[in-house]
Amino acid sequence: MGLVATGCAGAGSFTDGGGDSVTIALVSNSQMTDAISLSHRFESENPGVKLRFVTLSENEARAKITASVSTGGGEFDVVMISNYETKMWAQNGWLVNLTPYMSADPDYDANDFIPTLKDALSYQGSMYSAPFYGESSFLMYNKKMFADAGVSLPAKPTWPQVAEAAKKLNRGKVSGICLRGKPGWGEVLAPLDTVINAFGGRWFDEKWNAQLTSPQVKDAVRFYVDTVRRYGEPGASSSGFQECGNLLSQGQTAMWYDATSAVSVLESPDTSTIAGNVGYAQAPSMAKGDNGWLYTWSLGIPSSSKKKDGAWKFIQWMTDKKYIKTVADQLGASHVPPGSRLSTYDLPAYKQVSQAFAEPTLSAMKAANQSKPSLEPVPYTGVQFLAIPEFQDLGTRVSQQISAAIAGQISVDDALTQSQTYAEAVGNTYKNER
Repeated sequence: MGLVATGCAGAGSFTDGGGDSVTIALVSNSQMTDAISLSHRFESENPGVKLRFVTLSENEARAKITASVSTGGGEFDVVMISNYETKMWAQNGWLVNLTPYMSADPDYDANDFIPTLKDALSYQGSMYSAPFYGESSFLMYNKKMFADAGVSLPAKPTWPQVAEAAKKLNRGKVSGICLRGKPGWGEVLAPLDTVINAFGGRWFDEKWNAQLTSPQVKDAVRFYVDTVRRYGEPGASSSGFQECGNLLSQGQTAMWYDATSAVSVLESPDTSTIAGNVGYAQAPSMAKGDNGWLYTWSLGIPSSSKKKDGAWKFIQWMTDKKYIKTVADQLGASHVPPGSRLSTYDLPAYKQVSQAFAEPTLSAMKAANQSKPSLEPVPYTGVQFLAIPEFQDLGTRVSQQISAAIAGQISVDDALTQSQTYAEAVGNTYKNER
């Protein structure tokens, strides 16, 4: 999709905020659309600040926001980024330190943020973006389908146990499992990287030697590709988060391993035929346990913004406890942005809708460790990504190889041999910096 400028500031170029208007770049996900629908409340409470929203698809958002912030373009006063960008951009001086703003308002309570998220968005002890919602990953499954087939899973399954269940439930038009296969470092590599971690693999050793042809990585990728090809959804090489969510919610697959944020789709009777009948299990293990990823969409202020105070007022509003309660009261508890604040899970309305998934979500998020994603030492941080600038390109290239293997166009060995070449080129640049 193209750029879509919305909000209360009237028509005009999104690069020309004018006056006291604050220009905000958001990813066009449902929770962000909810924020826009409630933004009139912010403007009534802050009559001196007008809002202009620029909503973009995820891929566009990354490209446009990165280009603007890295060059000091100044188009945006608030940007939606993640724990992939925050520390790197803070280190580069591209983001405003938000801790002084947070500390000036005792009601804001930054200590209420889930600790792993707070740490993931901090650099040298200060927060440089504020989490809007957070997620880890877990296994979701159709409880009725399992019961009817006489199949069960432990709360902490291993990947072979998941594959065996998928084999038993793979019947006719219903696939045993849905796993992402769509190219993209934020698509197929998100779940696959946690499988690599589980099998004891890693992208690089501590000296930046590429490890994508190691026995552990080969075993993990072969397992993933074989499982989705044998028991997975049709057209898996083009399936992403949305496609798998649709399949599970409509009773067309028995299981799905993906983001904890999927509960907003699966547990809503408006979008799901299995709402209230979804089971949740911990991210599957192998050599390593606690393999759930850690991700957050967060809000930061580019250093180039000329409206930093107004930008902070908006971030404060959209990431505050009071906003979460407002969403629950005005739009319903199923619309609450999950996984950012501990207090969210104490809201009576949210407790009621989240009984099945609140505990596994919080447990997964608290256990996720960006600093130690694998069994062996690594020179990078990140669970389902590598927090290095080169990963956007490296991950995309590798993901294309994996997706081709899922499509049956190349073998896993060939995919990893080519991927190893890409990784070696990146690793060599870091070796030369030592």
